[in-house]
Amino acid sequence: MSRIFFVNVLVVNVLVTLLLLAQSVSAAEWKAGVGKVNVTPQESMWLAGYAARNRASEGVLMDLWVKALVLEDANGYRSVLVTADLLEFPKQMSDRIRKQLNDKLGWHKSQIILNASHSHSAPVLFHSALIEMYPLSAQDKEKIDRYSQTLEQQIIDMVVKTSQSLEPVTLSAGNGIARIQVNRRNNAEGRLTPTMELKGPHDASVPVLKVTDASGKIKAVAFGYACHSTTLDIYLVSGDYPGFAQAELEKSYPGAVALFFQGAGADQNPMPRRTIPLARQYGLTLAAAVDRVLQEEMKVLPATLKTAYAEVMLPLELYSEDYLSGIVQDANQPAYYKSCAKFVLAQFQSGQAMRSYPYPVQAWNLGGLPVFTLGGELTVGYALHLKQKYGDHSFVLGYTNDVMGYIPTVTILKEGGYEGASSQLIYGLTGLWKPEIESLIHEAMDKLAKQADISPRAPQ
Repeated sequence: MSRIFFVNVLVVNVLVTLLLLAQSVSAAEWKAGVGKVNVTPQESMWLAGYAARNRASEGVLMDLWVKALVLEDANGYRSVLVTADLLEFPKQMSDRIRKQLNDKLGWHKSQIILNASHSHSAPVLFHSALIEMYPLSAQDKEKIDRYSQTLEQQIIDMVVKTSQSLEPVTLSAGNGIARIQVNRRNNAEGRLTPTMELKGPHDASVPVLKVTDASGKIKAVAFGYACHSTTLDIYLVSGDYPGFAQAELEKSYPGAVALFFQGAGADQNPMPRRTIPLARQYGLTLAAAVDRVLQEEMKVLPATLKTAYAEVMLPLELYSEDYLSGIVQDANQPAYYKSCAKFVLAQFQSGQAMRSYPYPVQAWNLGGLPVFTLGGELTVGYALHLKQKYGDHSFVLGYTNDVMGYIPTVTILKEGGYEGASSQLIYGLTGLWKPEIESLIHEAMDKLAKQADISPRAPQ
């Protein structure tokens, strides 16, 4: 009896040990590599995002970085998240980068995420949809072209190099919260200080992905937030509040790389704003929210990855040529708006007016974690819809793979204003979005979710 007892105990101990070992191996089936490259301009350049600027940059507040997190699941299937302290990834640049990664690594568009923080203190890029907004000289354009070509090659080289240095890791996910953004359509910035109640839809979540190596040390932290990177409007190069947040996290976790991805923050602003101390404050606030998540229990993700990608043709209600000519001839219109109208009018006159736009959408099933990416300046309503359908834990990224204009909800289209109407001309679009774009985008995301085996959450 005694011998049988000890044999049973031994068997139980062996089974427990094997189970714990299996769990450990399962958690470490992911492989990952992380890389970064400094893309700070080496000369004075026009900074992107604001029409009110009237000269090139005058110095550097902080360096700009492009970073990459390459992931490989248990079956050897790979993907990459690229984040950048830039205003945007213009379509032509994005297409070239993804084609090069396909040629060199065999990766499909579904496996590649190119996300920009939308910093308004980063250089203007060649082929930007906003290029007509800036009063650029021939010399300015030469600098932009030179910088953009170098930037593309830096990104491609960095991602390829990162893909060659993968190691076993554990992936964990969680969500924090930060109260930085304010819905700019529903709250007047000038009256913000005495306001006791903020109005309008918003998303204060801070999605966090933690990557730890075999020793348990943090190798990378990818985190997001849905808010315009417009704290600063000065003439110094910087990553705005996301730049401060990344720097603080890398300081707190030596050796780790912090990657910021922009969410559906097109109608959200940091308020108040316009000073460096405020940008630093918001960055530290966001970093503290991420740090809290890192210190608490996070969900370990199994090493499975599925990806899906599509381009949806979003229809435009075309401007009339008379409307555009009226803007060009109107002495009361600002110079940048007249310049944009003239550019769009030329498209009509040459027979090249676009009636629809190929809009990029994407879904990743990252070990059961839904990750949705959408192009353009994505308004918060889209993120709220996806989270309501697929779970609050979902990661939703805007400003991904192409920024062609604002992506308003039907409500915003009806209300008009900057996000719903006037910004379309600034982006060089040949008309306003038709109301059906919202349903088209939702339908496309549902199809991608199905392809990636992402199920809607159970009814509440």
